[in-house]
Order: sequence, then C-alpha cells, then structure tokens
Amino acid sequence: MDSSQFDPKILDKIDQLQKKFKASGQDMLSYLEGLHYADYLTYWDYINLDVLLSLQQPKTSFPDEKIFIIYHQITELYFKLIISEMEQIADKQDIKEGYLMVKLERINMYFDHLISSFAMMWKGMEQEQFLKFRMSLLPSSGFQSAQYREIELMATDAFNLVALDKRADPDFHIPTDEIFENLYWQQGAIELATGEKTLTLKNFEAKYSKKLMDLIDTYRRKNLWHRYMDIGNPSRELTEEMKKFDLKANVFWPLAHYKSAVRFLQRDPVDIAATGGTNWQKYLPPRFQKVIFFPELWTEQEKEDWGKGWVVKEIFGEE
Repeated sequence: MDSSQFDPKILDKIDQLQKKFKASGQDMLSYLEGLHYADYLTYWDYINLDVLLSLQQPKTSFPDEKIFIIYHQITELYFKLIISEMEQIADKQDIKEGYLMVKLERINMYFDHLISSFAMMWKGMEQEQFLKFRMSLLPSSGFQSAQYREIELMATDAFNLVALDKRADPDFHIPTDEIFENLYWQQGAIELATGEKTLTLKNFEAKYSKKLMDLIDTYRRKNLWHRYMDIGNPSRELTEEMKKFDLKANVFWPLAHYKSAVRFLQRDPVDIAATGGTNWQKYLPPRFQKVIFFPELWTEQEKEDWGKGWVVKEIFGEE
C-alpha cells in the first residue's frame, strides 16, 4: 500500500508527530509500536474506579458513617478543583480580565456545589447514629482540612486571616511564623478549660504547618487579591464576582457547616468533644471571626454586618 492510499489527514498527523518527536529527540516508531500493543482504555481504569470505591472504610458499624466519609471526600475533591483554578490564576503571565472572570466563575460554581451539598449531612444522616459514631473518630475533625487553609492563603494577604483582635494595626510585613501562630482558626481548636491547643490542632500543625507557612511566603505577591489588582482598572462585573467569592467562602460555606452543627450537636460546651475538640460555636459563625478576603471591596457597614443576613434568614427564619 503506497502513501496515496492513506487519508491525507492521517498523513498530516503522522508528519506532525514525526516533527514533534524529532524536536524532542525521541523515536516516533517506538511510541507507535507501544500504542499498537497498548490495551484500550476503559472508564473504570481511567478514573481508578475500583480504588475510589474502596476508600470508604468506616470505623463503626453504623450505616450513616459511610455518608459522612463520602461527603467529606467529595468536599476535598471540590477543594482540589478550586485550588487548581487558583494556581492557574497565580501563575498566569500578563493576566487579563476575561481570563480572571472565567476562573472566578468556575471557583464560585464549585463553592455553590459545596454549599448546597451540605444538605447531605443534615438531611442524609440520623442524628442518633452521628452522635454515636462521631465519638469514635476523635480527635479528627473537618477543622483539619489543609486544602481549605490553602484556599484561604491563596486568596488574600495572610494578614487578613489573623485573629480579629490582632488586625487592629495592619502590618503586611509580619514574619511568616508570627502570622501563622495568629491565624484566626487557631482559636477554633483551643481547649476551653485550659486554653491549650487541642490534640486536633497539634496533629494538624505537625503534618501541615511547614507547607502552609511556605504557602504564605509563596503567595504574598500573587494571591487572588494581587492578581485582581494587576488588572489595573477592573470592571464592576469582575469586582462583583470577587465579592461573590468572598461571601461564598467566608459566609455561606462556614454557615452551611454551622447549620449542620446546630442540628446535630447540643449547645453545651461538653459536646464540643464531638467536633474533635474544636469550639465550633465560636469558630464557625462569621460574625465572630469576620474573615474577609477583600476588605477593600466592602463598606464599613457591610463589614460590620458580616454574615448577619444569612443567620437571620437561615437560623431564625426571618427575611
């Protein structure tokens, strides 16, 4: 069979492949031979389905614990999607508004799914089962989600994440280790009786503190706020998308968590143990932490009322 009998499109692709492999010093025929012997790709192999479905390993015999595990695994996958978008934003050369808008819309879409999916927790599990199997999981806690901390540190200047009482005198040049020790979420894992760090926090810091401190340094000049400022003269639409992200990450998401905690946990401090020792009643509500990624985009009154509207509507049923 001579070359005239081949589809010209196939010959063109072969020529392109030949040039590609030649430029990289590779032998195209070896790759083609490998392709000839390779098995067809299947859906289950491509997404590692068997491995994925084997990752749910409950510690008790309560059926609803599987819901608890699957939900948190789904959450971490959404976090990974968000981080992927934020990494691309951070590393984009000569960033343009259209590019940033598309990425922000994706991030906000992922947060919408996260927020609405919390119904799997407070509608999908029996309270009695949860309160029993949760005690077998101590001292683990969703507080220990390092990926969410990464999202925070990639979004804003780290100083905006320090505890509220440390934010009075803005200083964006504080050493990294000092910032880390004063991040707002540290206060959410302090023992009420002693004021000491919980085992939940100690374990988390032992595994992730170096990675997170490196992230603070890496993103000092390329976090989402800086990339937004790099646009020069951002449009009102882009600014609104930034504000949506701020609200979804710092109001709607933690309060969806709070709504679930209110449903499943009593409000007596002795029940704090059921969240790995984290003081969720003080840690989750935005009005206590007032974590705002982009404070420059909000009025003083909006910052003062941070999270108030959601609580009035969702917790007290008022419009």
